[in-house]
This record gives sequence, C-alpha cells and structure tokens, in this order.
Amino acid sequence: MSAPTSPCVFKIFCCLIALSQSVFSGCAKYESLKIPSQRMKPSFSLGGNLQTPDRWWTSFSDSQLSQQVEIALAENNDLTGALQRIRSARALARREASDLFPDLDGIVDKEFLFRSPGPESSRYLLGLEMSYQVDLWGEIESRVKAQNLRASATDADYHATALSLSAEIARVWFSLIEANAQLELLNDQIKTNLTGVELQEARFGLGQIRSADVLRQRQLVEATLEQSVVAQARIEILEHQLAVLQGRTPQDTRYEATTQLPELPPLPKTGLPSELVNRRPDVRREYLALLAADRDFASAVSTQYPRLNLSASVATVTESPENLFREWAGSIAGQLIAPLIDGGQRKAEVDRRKAIVQEQFANYTQLILIAYQEVEDALTREQYQYQRITHLENQLKFARQASTQLREQYLIGDVDYLDVLSAITGEQRLQRETLSARLDLVLNRIALYLALAGDFEPRPSIPSGGVFLETVGNE
Repeated sequence: MSAPTSPCVFKIFCCLIALSQSVFSGCAKYESLKIPSQRMKPSFSLGGNLQTPDRWWTSFSDSQLSQQVEIALAENNDLTGALQRIRSARALARREASDLFPDLDGIVDKEFLFRSPGPESSRYLLGLEMSYQVDLWGEIESRVKAQNLRASATDADYHATALSLSAEIARVWFSLIEANAQLELLNDQIKTNLTGVELQEARFGLGQIRSADVLRQRQLVEATLEQSVVAQARIEILEHQLAVLQGRTPQDTRYEATTQLPELPPLPKTGLPSELVNRRPDVRREYLALLAADRDFASAVSTQYPRLNLSASVATVTESPENLFREWAGSIAGQLIAPLIDGGQRKAEVDRRKAIVQEQFANYTQLILIAYQEVEDALTREQYQYQRITHLENQLKFARQASTQLREQYLIGDVDYLDVLSAITGEQRLQRETLSARLDLVLNRIALYLALAGDFEPRPSIPSGGVFLETVGNE
C-alpha cells in the first residue's frame, strides 16, 4: 500500500465512529432519577425584614471580627485542603471525560534478528494505533456526568466549609470578648471584696464583730480569685483556638479583643423553606451527590448491554531505515462484545448502585429536615433567651437592693453577716450569669445566620481546566 493512502484508514475509522453513534443514538437509555417534588412547607415561625448579606458577619458591625474572618478564609488549613479537593475532583472529571474520545498511540520498534548460521539482520517498525469504545448505551456518558456532579458537590462542600469556618471564628471571637469582660468584672469584684476584708478587719480590731466574719469575707475573696484564674485560662485557650483557625501557631499569637459584646441587629429575613434549600451549600452538596449516585446507577445498568470496540492501525515495517515511509500497512477492526454469563456480577452491581441512590435520597431528605430544625431552633432560642436575660436583670436588680439593705442592717446589728455575705455572693454570681447569657444570645444569632446559610465566595474562582461543571438545573 502506498503512503498517500495511509490517512484513509483514520478517515474511515472516524466515519465508523460517527455512523455507530448515529445508529445507536435512538436506543433506549436509562432515564434520569425523578426526585419527588416536596409538598409546600409552612413558613418559619418567626422572621424579620432585614436581608442578611452574603458575608453575614458584617451584620454585627465589628471591624475586628471582619478582619479575623478574612484572615481565616485566607490562611485556614482545612479550607486550603477543601480547595485542593476541588482541583482533584475536577482533574478526575477530566480523566473520565477522556474516555469519550479515541486513544491514539505511536509505535516505534527496532528488533535485532540473530541467525546461526547466517547473517544478522534488523527490523524497524513505525506506526500509529487508534482504539475507541462506542458509547452505545450512554455508560461512559453517565460516568462522566457522575464525576462532573461530584466535582460540583466538592465545590459546594468547600463553600460549606468556609461558611462553618466563618461561624467558628465569630463564636471564638465573641467568646473571647465575653471572657475579657468576665475578667474585668471579676477584677472589680475582687477589689470590692478586698475592701470588705479591710473593713471587717478594722471592725474586728475594735471588737465589734467576730473573727468568723473576717474569715468568711476572706473566703469570698479567694472564691472570686479562683473565678479570675478560670477566666484567664479561658482567654488563653480561646486565643489558641483562634490562632489555629487562622493557620497560626498558638504559642506566640495574642489578640486585643474588647470587653463589649455587640447589640444584636434586627431579626433577619428567614424567607420560605424552599428558598432555604437552595441557599444552603451543604444541602446543595447532598443533592449533587444524589444525582451523581443516580448517574452511577445508570452506568451500572448500561454495563449489562453489549459494547462495541473499534480499532485501527497504520504501520510501516522494513529491514533498513532508509526504506521507512515507503511501504505502509493499515487495518480497521470492530468488535462487539455481549456479556453472557458472569455469575450475577453485573446484576449485583446494579442492585448495589440502586441501594446507594436510595440511601443518598434518604440522607438528602433528612438533611433538609435538619436544616428546617436548625432555623426553628435558633429562632426559638433567641425568643426565650431575651426573656431569660430580662429575668436575670430583674434578679440582679433585686439582689443589689437586698445587698444594700442588708449591709445597712448589719451595721446596726439587726442581721448576721452571713446574710450579707449570701446577698453579696448572689449579686456577683448574677452579674457573671447575665454576661454569659448575653454571650449565649450572640452565639445563638450566629447559629441562626449559619442555618440561613448566606453563601459567599471565599476566594477567587478556580479555573475549571476545560471541564464544564453541571449545575442542578441542567439535570
């Protein structure tokens, strides 16, 4: 065969590919999963009119908090790992997509032949080989779609990780502010109690009180000092947590947090439950994983049907290098392979994939219910936390009045000092509890923002490398 005819082999091969695809394009394929539409869900029990920004932490109007979150989004190691998982998933999607195209290999071979007796000789081979599996039933296409969907699910998981990270930074930051405020309050209480020790010792020196009253006052000082030690340890531990979340070493990282917790902004707009499902990246991740499992199921079903392999080759073989490219040989072959007996292997794989789809659907449905619960729980806790703080403030007001009156009565000898000490202890405990309750209110609002899931882009978009990731709407 002459050299000019060699490209004809590959032209014929390409025509066979196109012909086989057109012939079998009308063959029945597995239909996509039909997810039942959810019934209309009732609206959430509470909700405001204020639209929450995507970067939800800016609602607190705390520039220091915003700075800490941005540092964490840029430096957190878990988020960096999630970013690399996106790249890995997209590379895997490109690898799966390569099966949709023919494989072309170049062959260069040199062989020495030894004869005894007789002269030695050489053989030179140069050629091309092409192979292609015709996707008759969409088995390869289903695998490619499944991997594209998993890549999209990995991207949604990255956004869910960033959202959780921003919430964790906010929790630690406001806990650090509250811990500093507790330490400041305890220092004031220590000063007050030390002044009480001085007064009691002076009165004891004049013989006006018993030594037990002085000892009780000293005990109160020690109890307040013990609480101060706990607060200092808590501050350092929170600083360590914040440093690690930001990818820093905890040994030498310190933060200048204030002692004033923010006032909560108005209650955010909760929207409809159906809108929540579309907003939350973790729900989107489970939905995409469900669609990917369905595509795997379709691929497993397709493996039960015959498959068609096409191959073509063109080569030149000669005993001397100068004769290369003079003589060519080409071939085209087709192979239809039909599975007959496999011991039930393919059927078992179909059953396994079907069970995985059903499991993913159950997980997806359960996650939606949990998303609804998280919003309702946060709304309920905030409503009752306001009531709790009101009761704590009333208790503190009455405790302060009782403490003042008991001190006055103690000075004139109407009550025992144990009553005064009990009133002081109760007042100081309520001061600390009220501060902790205000932190709980802020932490609960963070949980509400997290449940409502304002999705945002943590970093600049990642090049997809030529893979078009499918969206939920395309499926």
